[in-house]
Parts: sequence; structure tokens; C-alpha cells
Amino acid sequence: MYRIIAGKWKAKKIAAPKNFDVRPTTDFAKEALFSILENTYDMQSISVLDLFAGIGSITFEFASRGCQDITSVEMNPKHTSFLNSTASELGFSLLVSVQRGDTFDWLKKFRNKKSYEIVFSDAPFEMEEKKYHELISLVLNNKYLKENGVLVVEHQSRMKFDHPNLIDTRKYGNVSFSFFEPNKGEITEIQNQEV
Repeated sequence: MYRIIAGKWKAKKIAAPKNFDVRPTTDFAKEALFSILENTYDMQSISVLDLFAGIGSITFEFASRGCQDITSVEMNPKHTSFLNSTASELGFSLLVSVQRGDTFDWLKKFRNKKSYEIVFSDAPFEMEEKKYHELISLVLNNKYLKENGVLVVEHQSRMKFDHPNLIDTRKYGNVSFSFFEPNKGEITEIQNQEV
């Protein structure tokens, strides 16, 4: 179960069936994350890509806060069915596009098709570190981020990223969010080496 923290459905509890193996982002971490994002972006005028969407904790937080364009990628068919039914129940069906598929395959298939202000990833915590790096590369190297966009990766706090596009990491207990800026073209590497 998780709770929508703010917006149209503030305090609404979303309960998934008991047999679902999910780990929704904690209220504490989610509140802190959205405080950061809302200081930078107007929720009503951005597009969002939610990777490893699970049962929609992040997807529906964006929708509740007025975001009109959310793409949610999730592999588990039970979860995608739950995402669709919950979106319908909350009146978000037109705002949320649920895509069933493996996140890595999806990112390879739709490269350079659409860019987003925010790409959020909450991969399974047991995912290998090299897969996190592959994910970051797929997002940054295939124009999934707009020029003013940000990739937010949720991960265990004990994992540390060493990446030229990393701009910040915020820690909330055993959960951290790492923020990556989009590639600035070919000069990015050189600029970062000089700093």
C-alpha cells in the first residue's frame, strides 16, 4: 500500500493485492523528491517517463499534482493491469500511458522518439551496478531527456555513482536519489575533465 501525498488525490491510499512483490517509495523520500522537482518544474507543463513503474507510486503522484503526460513502463503484467485500472479509477487514463515491457528493451526500441523533462527510475534494489550504468547510458545517449531535463535514479544508499553527468545525490535513510543532467553534446566530456 502507498499514499498519494499531494494534489488532486492527496492522502488517497492505494492498496495493491497481497501477492504483489513491490516496494513503493516511502512517503518520506517521495515527499522530499517532489519538493525538489516542484522547485524546478511546473508539473502541469512537463512530460514524465516512469521506468520500473511497479504499481504506480510515482506515476500517480505526478498525475495527482497535475502532470498531463506520463509514460509508465513496467514488465509485470499484473502490475500493468493494476496501473491501468487504478488510472481509470482515479480519472487519470488520458494522462497515463502504461507500456508493458522490459525497461531496457523499451529504451532500446523507442530511442530518439520522444524526450521528457523528467525520467524517473526505481529499478529493483538487487539489480547489478553495471545494469544501473547501462540504464543511465540508454537514457542519456538516446535523447530521452530534454535540454532542461533530469534523470532521477532511486537506489540503495550504499551504492555510489561516479558519472560525469551526476549533479546531485540526496540520501533518505537506506534510499537515495541520484540526479543526472542530459548530455550537452560532444563537449560534455571535455568540460568535465577540466573541472
